[in-house]
Amino acid sequence: MHLENVIWKALTTRQSHFAEGSNGARRFIREVTLLSAFPEPNDEGYKALARLVGPNGTAGVFLNKPYQQRSGWEFIAGAALTQMISENGHKPTAPRSDLRIIELGDKDSPDMLELTTLTKPGPFGPRTHELGYYFGIRDQGKLVAMAGERLKVPGYTEVSAVCTHPDHLGKGYAAALMSEVMRGIRERGETPFLHVRSDNARAVSLYKRLGFQTRWQGHYAVLRRVGF
Repeated sequence: MHLENVIWKALTTRQSHFAEGSNGARRFIREVTLLSAFPEPNDEGYKALARLVGPNGTAGVFLNKPYQQRSGWEFIAGAALTQMISENGHKPTAPRSDLRIIELGDKDSPDMLELTTLTKPGPFGPRTHELGYYFGIRDQGKLVAMAGERLKVPGYTEVSAVCTHPDHLGKGYAAALMSEVMRGIRERGETPFLHVRSDNARAVSLYKRLGFQTRWQGHYAVLRRVGF
């Protein structure tokens, strides 16, 4: 299935134009995201990834099991990860008439970086928005909520970077923005999926209300190459 080893699938199919590396290991262009992958998390895969990232280079990887210490790598951060999918025909609700949802682009990148740095929804760089459509809500000109698309594999697109400024939580912004993103994905004949920290109960609850169900549970790890 295309959602197995999904970063690798994305980098070798629909998003290969964002990829650096070879058949041993690939990563997204650094300005896009630090997500990286290999065909298998074995000695050959980690060696290829080390060559790719270079001295002191970092990589964010998805793993089926918790990261086990390996020579030449330093564990920086990580968490249990849940992959969820909305394949039950759930239809997003109609756009709220009281919200002005806007499409975000290049000119909004600084504001997107500021919001994601504050809320930490996951790796986000100055060119992450180039991976797909992004939508946001502004309050008195300030970007206070956003959501968009990240990983893309045949038949599926990931809903990602769902975040709301702490001062604006509880207003339904995340649900409204996710519904807008999901609508576009379904109109293309694709299925929405997403990733969330397994311990983020608030987010998991929202995603379930929007029709997502758990498909896979694994781990996310940010690693730095050391000892070169």
